[in-house]
Amino acid sequence: MLRRVLSWALGLVVLAVGLPYLLIPLYALPQIHPVSTLMLGEMLSGRTYERQWVDFDAIAPVLVQSVMMSEDGQFCAHSGIDWKALNQVIDEALEGEVTRGASTIPMQTAKNLFLPSTRSVLRKALEIPLAMWMDVVWSKRRLMEIYLNIAEWAPGVYGVEAAAQTYFGVRAADLSARQSALLAVTLPNPIRRNAANPSRGMTRLAGTIEKRAAQSGAYIKCLYG
Repeated sequence: MLRRVLSWALGLVVLAVGLPYLLIPLYALPQIHPVSTLMLGEMLSGRTYERQWVDFDAIAPVLVQSVMMSEDGQFCAHSGIDWKALNQVIDEALEGEVTRGASTIPMQTAKNLFLPSTRSVLRKALEIPLAMWMDVVWSKRRLMEIYLNIAEWAPGVYGVEAAAQTYFGVRAADLSARQSALLAVTLPNPIRRNAANPSRGMTRLAGTIEKRAAQSGAYIKCLYG
């Protein structure tokens, strides 16, 4: 009996770890609209949430530029992982320093789609190969499209289309440069940050992101080249 239980437990672990690698090729199909683990949690708990899928070409380019310059400026240059930034964070942690985040957009997408939101070394270890596999299987445009459609922008609000309408009453295609920058700086903490009612710190950071987005031409060739 014990051997049977252990066998079943091992099988479930293998399935849980391996299933994302099978789903990623399926999610490459444009007609598939994946949902995040947080959205699944909302459904399982009986709560409602907002999300309207929108194709990449129906998102204002300035929003894409703003998010990329805020979250992952080397998005077009790396293969899922920014190894230089990650190694720096590891070195800082080993030296006892306070570390900054080194998650790329592919890593955040892997977390949002397949992993729990709680921080842990195990989760980070699972993120890395998933992000690299996504970068192999998906185009950069598809990866960004999925990320922008599953990211949480406010409690119960997922995807850039719902965020644009919730915060500013416009479609994702019609976002201005300032609105895009405010949405971008909301992403790291959508529970506490409000793009429609930004703090002074958010406003100042959004100004920086807006300037970077305006100068991002060399960084976004994989998306609009």
